[in-house]
Amino acid sequence: MADYSESGFIDKLTVLAQSNDDIDVSLYQKLDVRRGLRYQDGRGVLVGLTKIGDVVGYDVVDGKKVPVPGKLLYRGYDITKLIADAEARKEFAFEQTVYLLLFGELPSKAQLEEFCFFLGTRRTLPDNFNEDMIMKAPSSDVMNKLSRGVLASYSYDVNPEDRSVANNMRQCIELIARFPTLVAYAYQAKRRFFDGKSMYIHNPKPELSTAENLLRLIRSNKTYTQLEAEILDLCLILHAEHGGGNNSSFCIHVVSSTDTDTYSAVGAAVGSLKGKRHGGANIQVMEMMDDIKANVKDWSDENEVKEYLRKILRKEAFDHTGLIYGQGHAVYTISDPRAILIRDKAKELAVEKGCLEEYELYCLIEKLAPVVFAEEKGADKQICSNVDFFSGFVYSMLKIPRELYTPIFAISRIAGWSAHRIEEIVSGGRIYRPAYKNVSPERQFIPIEDRG
Repeated sequence: MADYSESGFIDKLTVLAQSNDDIDVSLYQKLDVRRGLRYQDGRGVLVGLTKIGDVVGYDVVDGKKVPVPGKLLYRGYDITKLIADAEARKEFAFEQTVYLLLFGELPSKAQLEEFCFFLGTRRTLPDNFNEDMIMKAPSSDVMNKLSRGVLASYSYDVNPEDRSVANNMRQCIELIARFPTLVAYAYQAKRRFFDGKSMYIHNPKPELSTAENLLRLIRSNKTYTQLEAEILDLCLILHAEHGGGNNSSFCIHVVSSTDTDTYSAVGAAVGSLKGKRHGGANIQVMEMMDDIKANVKDWSDENEVKEYLRKILRKEAFDHTGLIYGQGHAVYTISDPRAILIRDKAKELAVEKGCLEEYELYCLIEKLAPVVFAEEKGADKQICSNVDFFSGFVYSMLKIPRELYTPIFAISRIAGWSAHRIEEIVSGGRIYRPAYKNVSPERQFIPIEDRG
């Protein structure tokens, strides 16, 4: 008897689609297709030019990748220098980073004060936005609600379709300022409607930094320590930009090239970042670490830790994918500068929070994972810890719930997205149109009365 239930009908259609959408993997190599826009050695296909950010992990010598210590450059400046200067001055530097990414130059003290004041006055959402666009339609996923909040902002903009650089800049700066508020209110609505917990709606303070405002907005008591705000500020700086080739920044270029509005382009980027292969990676690290902490009795025993990592690589433990999450990167080989900076600052927070034993476990895994990888894979490929390995641990020490890890990434990366959108508007001028080769043969049409 035919199954006419909704689930049965969908299952039948799914089988039909899967049987017709499966493509022979060998065809990619046969037809010289750069799958995922990558060469065989993992290098990305060159599809554009940018002045915004540069990710350095290797040199290419005689056509081969040669690993080098990782560097991250924002507008030509080594990010480690910007952070060292901010730490020496005991200043929050995310806002300075935003200025640098958007305008291409480090701000003077007067320029930075003016810019911070401008951001501060725009952190509050438009009248009735929270009630009508967030509370009346809460979402179980904060990233989903953030994307909808971005698109809904179009309706509150008095001039949403103006494509001039000046209007786009205004829209981008307003989104940068409002992202922490959008995320915090979406999270509070989720707590209330999906988790059955109390909801706290606090107003952002214009004089506070982005990191301070975010901690104030998500906590019931609105309090935080200086060190907590400092390390969150560091995380925001390090996630703000990562070259035009990362999926969400590339998405901003692709969508912006169609000459669509700012809200549509940024909403698409949020959707890209939500994916587990992109912005959700640090959550996978945390889940893996939960498993390791539960199954390794002595966290300081190198042999015990090493053997459990070996089980993970052999698909005998954790999620059976054979992946040690937080290890390896598409570009960085010897080191990820972001991971080093967060690791070093995280030790201060671990001491403050009484989490030093757990911190040392992370450092031990960072040391052992490349060794186990080399032993198991028998390859000379160098791997290192990436930023996701330590960022999730930092957020956990800050008592930030895991459903906010990826939204915090978005609060930071909106700076880079905005810079890439402006760059595409100014220097792009041509819609992205890559080629896909059809590998299905042409068929004769069959009249409906003759179909089986």
